[in-house]
Amino acid sequence: MVLHESRKYGFARFLTQRVAQALEAAGKPGTPWVHVNDVAGFIGPEVFRTREQLVRCCLEDIAMGKLHGLTIGLDVCSTLHMDVSLDDLDWCLDQIMPASPAYLMALPTKIDPMLGYLTTGFQDHVRLREKFGCRVNDRMWSFFRELGVIDAAGQPTRHFGDPLWVYLQYCRRKADQRTDAQILGEGRQQIAETDRRGVFLAVGHGERPHDPEPSLRKRIRQIYADARECIWQEIPEEFAGRVSGARRLRSRSADRRDYILHPMSGEHLSDESLAIVQRLRATQADDTDVQIVISDGLNARAVTAVGHLDVLLSRLRSELNRSGFRTSPTPLLVQSGRVRIGYRIGEQLFGGLAGRRAVMHIIGERPGSGHHTLSIYITVADGCVWRVPDRVDHNITKVVSGIASTALLPETAAAEAVRILRQPA
Repeated sequence: MVLHESRKYGFARFLTQRVAQALEAAGKPGTPWVHVNDVAGFIGPEVFRTREQLVRCCLEDIAMGKLHGLTIGLDVCSTLHMDVSLDDLDWCLDQIMPASPAYLMALPTKIDPMLGYLTTGFQDHVRLREKFGCRVNDRMWSFFRELGVIDAAGQPTRHFGDPLWVYLQYCRRKADQRTDAQILGEGRQQIAETDRRGVFLAVGHGERPHDPEPSLRKRIRQIYADARECIWQEIPEEFAGRVSGARRLRSRSADRRDYILHPMSGEHLSDESLAIVQRLRATQADDTDVQIVISDGLNARAVTAVGHLDVLLSRLRSELNRSGFRTSPTPLLVQSGRVRIGYRIGEQLFGGLAGRRAVMHIIGERPGSGHHTLSIYITVADGCVWRVPDRVDHNITKVVSGIASTALLPETAAAEAVRILRQPA
């Protein structure tokens, strides 16, 4: 892994040199900046499993980036299926900061609402600047003073951590003639709408400027705890009976721990399940255009939640039928299934058959977003492509994600997935 990372930085340095040469040839000599950002912990336990290993990974990349003369920053992050907690992430930041990364990525909270992983929060920047004697650059610091969020002595004012105040200043600079009350009222409405979608804004702070506001801190920790439960939970045995016509399959994962720590085990069917799929090919595949696959992925609760899979399947079947697709009457429900297991099922069902055939793989994803979300992976290929082992992969797949009763509505997602399926090759 370190070797590949070093090659990446070598390429970035080479790119910098080429851009400099191009500028000089154009009569505009100068030294271009190439910013490199290392998302150290996003891969998860497939690469490392402890907070100490996360720190080592970040320090190695900082060192390699600087040896190549690059401006290298970090997204010190952790996917939620790693054994790294919110407090561990703070500890990691404290170990990394003395190495002076050029910058740190950050969000209003530690939780990325799109990808569902942990990262640095805006409040962490305040704490780290104070602890390690770092500064905001002069132009930005001057801008903060103009906004009134810090005073002439560099101390937080009563407007520190107040996005409504910043929004008011923004509107005034655009010559907005409304009253303060009207602008602030609009701002409160926008914050409330954003919050309802599960995207938290850091409004206010705790006892210290770098402490999250207490109720926000509580919500963040609740989401973290819920995500951990989602990841380790399995679909109950009896759940298959709630999905009309479903056949239950298993991947090669020995148990949930094996599935989390060894992702490839969740990408292939067990021998028993493989035999079930091969029997389905013999009885149904000739008359099937679309096979629906359902997997727990990293969020079994997304699959079992009321108003998710039941609504999604009903609308999906209706849309497929209306569009003239022949859908298998037997959805396949996979225990401990990753995205690629859908491709392997497609190979077994459709390999060598005439015409274009599709797998629509519904899978639980993104624990930690504040929603229990599903995704639909839509893979279409003809029989000669399906017949080649491991040829079908993400590169020919499209996805509709963020599906939940509190996010992208299942009815809307089903219609969008079928619209994508109808597109010509």
